[in-house]
Amino acid sequence: MKRVFFYGVILLSTLWACTKVPLSGRNQLLLVSDDEMNAMAFTSYKQFLDTSKVVPANSQQAAMVKRVGDKIARAAQSYFESTGNAEYLKGYQWQTELVQSNQVNAWCMPGGKMVVYTGILPITQTETGLAVVMGHEVSHAIAKHGAERMSEGLVAQGLLVAGQIGLGIAMKDKPAATQNLWNTIYGVAAPLGAQLGMMAHGRYQESEADHLGLIFMSMAGYNPMEAVNFWGRMAANSGGAKTPVWLSTHPSDQQRIADIKSRMGEAMKYYNASGKSGANGRY
Repeated sequence: MKRVFFYGVILLSTLWACTKVPLSGRNQLLLVSDDEMNAMAFTSYKQFLDTSKVVPANSQQAAMVKRVGDKIARAAQSYFESTGNAEYLKGYQWQTELVQSNQVNAWCMPGGKMVVYTGILPITQTETGLAVVMGHEVSHAIAKHGAERMSEGLVAQGLLVAGQIGLGIAMKDKPAATQNLWNTIYGVAAPLGAQLGMMAHGRYQESEADHLGLIFMSMAGYNPMEAVNFWGRMAANSGGAKTPVWLSTHPSDQQRIADIKSRMGEAMKYYNASGKSGANGRY
């Protein structure tokens, strides 16, 4: 009965809340606005920075991270301007920080708030390798993957019902549950069983971020061929233990690299048109 209710609400909701992901054209369910997502993201981002070891901006590594972040952001803005959708990134307040941590990771929240951990720099190796990572993470935000998962979670947990749209409504009616859902999506681990229903969907999002990321880094003047090398290094860094692809939010290493290679022709067109102005120096 719960499953019938869930899909019934999803069906009704899609009548007024279905949009398409840029480039991929995939339909996605969005029941929360950019303004709502950005407001929560900006608050979470500030709290994170206040409790983290942010690398000083005048360091060589931090300067590189900010440089790449700025170029990727400008490329994304240029892409939407060229397609007649300049308003798509309205409300973005781009910011990139390097945080001291052994984590091999980076992320971008709604509204353009980015973090790169120092632990990933030995694997990115070069500025172009870093552009692969940041292009990918920025693309998650631009494709509104967080808002999509938030929308699905609000419906799945009964925090919204048909006829209600908005994060503000959920926060007003059930603030603790809604905040917990936000924390689960943005960094707080949930029980394995609670995430199984979204795992396959997460793989689509990862592939979309790879696709958009290739375009944005290419437009920023970074050679997209480095994406193949970077993900190869990531695969080697992950060691021998592999999670089965059906139980993973990420494509398998082999599938990801194969998909990236298949999109290289498209990406190279953007790269060649950029004037190849991206730097390729090591940090």
